[in-house]
Amino acid sequence: MTAKDMLKITVNLVVIYVIGGLIMAFVYAKTSPIMFQKAKEEKEAALKLMMPDADKIAVLGVWEPHEKHAEYYAAQKCGEVKITSIKDEKTGEMKEEKECISPSDIGYIVEGFGKGYSSYIHVLASVDNNFIVQKISILGHGETPGLGDEIEKDYFLDQFKGRSAENLVVIKGETPDKIQAITGATISSRAVTEDGVKNGVKFLKEKLSDEVQG
Repeated sequence: MTAKDMLKITVNLVVIYVIGGLIMAFVYAKTSPIMFQKAKEEKEAALKLMMPDADKIAVLGVWEPHEKHAEYYAAQKCGEVKITSIKDEKTGEMKEEKECISPSDIGYIVEGFGKGYSSYIHVLASVDNNFIVQKISILGHGETPGLGDEIEKDYFLDQFKGRSAENLVVIKGETPDKIQAITGATISSRAVTEDGVKNGVKFLKEKLSDEVQG
């Protein structure tokens, strides 16, 4: 093979890589806004399920468990909901906008992460004004199928309702007031309970208890 042939092959490979990179960049530019919007809608739906009686879920701030971006929220009940009809500038159609007047906090929601067996487990937890857990939800994880992924099952999640931060402790075997570990998945159970949810509830309590009492 001559030097000229090698140069030709090199140039062709560079062209292929450049074209491939441009195609990937174009696809990402087109799909990323759609993916972002979908993720946003899914999260909003999940937040609503955490506190169904709330009229509004308001972002209070950001914290970083395991150096990951996570938010915490106030679940609010409106004293009055004012509905205004406005014209959509893009479609020209009339749509309704709701304004929450004199909102009061009926609880809080915290997003968190727990370090599991093979992934960081992404959780949501809702509490009432006394910081007693009302519900938890698993937003995402990469735990072992058939073992760690049991954290998504109702029999595990339903144990959390009514628990204070002090009782968010995993126990192997039956327990009346703590959280029973999933058989064969103690690490995943602890990641959700003692890392993701407990740390989230403790954070809320430390951050907001003075405001609630005031």
